Formats: sequence, C-alpha cells, structure tokens
Amino acid sequence: MTASSPSRPLILASGSPRRIEMLSTCGLVPQVIPSSYEEKIPCRMLPAERAMFFAMGKALEVRTRLDSAILPADCDYDFYEIPMIVGADTIVVYRGSIMEKPKDKEDGMQMLMALSGKTHQVITGVCLADAARRLTKCFYESTDVTFCSYSEAEMDAYLDTDEAYDKAGGYGIQGTFSKYVTEVTGDIDNVIGFPLTRFLKEKEIYEQILKNGRL
Repeated sequence: MTASSPSRPLILASGSPRRIEMLSTCGLVPQVIPSSYEEKIPCRMLPAERAMFFAMGKALEVRTRLDSAILPADCDYDFYEIPMIVGADTIVVYRGSIMEKPKDKEDGMQMLMALSGKTHQVITGVCLADAARRLTKCFYESTDVTFCSYSEAEMDAYLDTDEAYDKAGGYGIQGTFSKYVTEVTGDIDNVIGFPLTRFLKEKEIYEQILKNGRL
C-alpha cells in the first residue's frame, strides 16, 4: 500500500504508537503532536457521532495551538507545504454503551466479562483538518468483533499484563488477546486503532477538493 504522491506534511494529533506505525507502513511519517483536547460531550450523541466529535476536537486543538508556528500570516505557501492535521478517537461499543480505556483492573474486568461470548463494535472517528483553516472533514469506520466465552480467571491473568490499559475496551486484538477473538467483520486495522485503507481514500478526496475546489 502506498500513499498518493506528492503528499502534504502530516501532523498526527495523537501519540499512539500503533497509529504512527500504521501510517509509516504506507510511507507517511507524521509529525507527532499529541492533543490536549478535553473530551466533553455538549449534547446527546450516537457513539459514531461522539467518536468523530472527539477526533475533530483533538485535531482543532492542535491546529489552534500551532496556528502561528505552522503558517505565519505574512508568508505565502505552496499547496503541498500546508500541513494536514489528523485527529482520531477509537471506542468500543456494546449494546449502545461506550467502553473506553479501563481506569484500573476492576474496570477492565467489568468490560471484558461483559464482552465474553458476545459481538461488539469498534468505532474509530477520524478528522482531517487543513492547517490553513479551509476545510475540516470527518468520517468513521465501524468493525464488528466477536469473542469466545472465557473465564474470570483468564481475564484476571490477562489484566495483570500491560496490554489492556491503553486500549478501548481493555484489549489488544494484535496481542495475546487475539486467541479469544473468533470473528472480525470489517477492517481489522480499525480494531488495532486506525482505519488506514479508508483514511488513504478519504485523504485523496480531501486533497483534491482543497486543491481544485471540487472533485
């Protein structure tokens, strides 16, 4: 998989090592500027809406913080010199309830036992924000994941590792927890933390609109 060429500078509003690694596999080396956006919901939202809203909040917080440093007002820039800022937010959804990163072992146990033998959704919201403030585009990807049934003792041992605590839902599909996954319907990269294939398609369309004013 290769990125379109030429490509604009990319700023990732996240310190996620998984997202950085995934982008690097297609030749994109982002500048990493983790967002300090405070996640607050202004109104009732569906899970996918909330994921996109938080992704947008992260991207725009970084854009606002770095406005003058990225694009000084008295300078002219070529289109391909203007950075694109990418924000992302991944959540696990089961029966309409959102599961984020577990706060502690007890929280992780509650999440994982609720998902035992069940199918849930992993949703990643993504926001593309032009550093010159011309266009913001959001989208989301949803993947169904089914677990086999497992015991509390198995989850107790799993939660004694570090794998669970920086991931929505309290598990990493690419790690030792993979043995409990029986089916994935949709993009597995989305479950790992970033819908790379969809991102590359959306990025190409986004840049065409910015450059030409239309598709």
